[in-house]
Amino acid sequence: MNSSEHLDGRALIYIGIALITWSSAYAAIAYALASFTPGEVALARLAIGSLCFALLVWVKRVPLPQRSDWLQLTVLGVLGLTVYHLCLNYAETRIASGTASIIISLVPAATATLSAWWIGEHLSPRRMLGLGVALLGVVLVVLASGKQVTFQPMVGLVLISVIASAIFFVGQKSLFARNNVIGVTAFGFFAGTLGTVPFGLGLPHALMLAPWSHSAALLWLGIAPSFVGYLTWNAALRRAPASQVSSFIYFSPPIAVFIGWVWLNEQPGWLTLVGGVITVGGVVLANSRRVSVTPMAPVASKPTCEP
Repeated sequence: MNSSEHLDGRALIYIGIALITWSSAYAAIAYALASFTPGEVALARLAIGSLCFALLVWVKRVPLPQRSDWLQLTVLGVLGLTVYHLCLNYAETRIASGTASIIISLVPAATATLSAWWIGEHLSPRRMLGLGVALLGVVLVVLASGKQVTFQPMVGLVLISVIASAIFFVGQKSLFARNNVIGVTAFGFFAGTLGTVPFGLGLPHALMLAPWSHSAALLWLGIAPSFVGYLTWNAALRRAPASQVSSFIYFSPPIAVFIGWVWLNEQPGWLTLVGGVITVGGVVLANSRRVSVTPMAPVASKPTCEP
């Protein structure tokens, strides 16, 4: 781990943008699944995101990653994008969204564990405690929101999404040091999109039959949570440790509740607010640094004249 990496103001802004866009994705996915299969939703989302990245690469003349990194990026793109989105989309057709959101909340802990083993990021007891406290807060938020939570065999697909996401986040860290972050993100999206093609072959026909509102949901998924979300998230990963950045994923359910409060006038209960406060406290604890107090050198006393 690069010792110069730290969570600065710019990284926090990137994380905030990513979380806001990602928090809107769950409702859009559920809405689009009324007209499209899980594979078609994944293909449309990643294809639109890839078109946005291709345009950005062309306009800004961003160089592609080094050829020696192409294989690693291809594997990461298929795992972190193809596998993640296919498993999550298929799982959401069978299990409650509350169950999915709780399982997905394991991503920070999985990322922290993997980053310590793979790239040598230091995990202090304070950070692990903070991750655990934040997870407790997320569980309270989900349970208090009234979402159904039932653990079924299909939960295994969500666990695969968690592992794939952690590998994706941690595996990119070393690539950012020698490649442009836009180029790395774009290449991953190109590989992830190609991986979803066999699962979304009926997309053109489905687009002709779907209501415009459902097609608009796909457009939103491709532009906001995919293009904007992943680009800003990777920009934050480039500036700060993966375990530290991923801890902010715990904010996603509270943000979703807040969006529902403002947009849909869904009044949160007191238990939801308590869970939100616990989540915030856990994230703050996970990202706080222990302040070491340097002992002051003893001040030499001036010689005094004894009477």
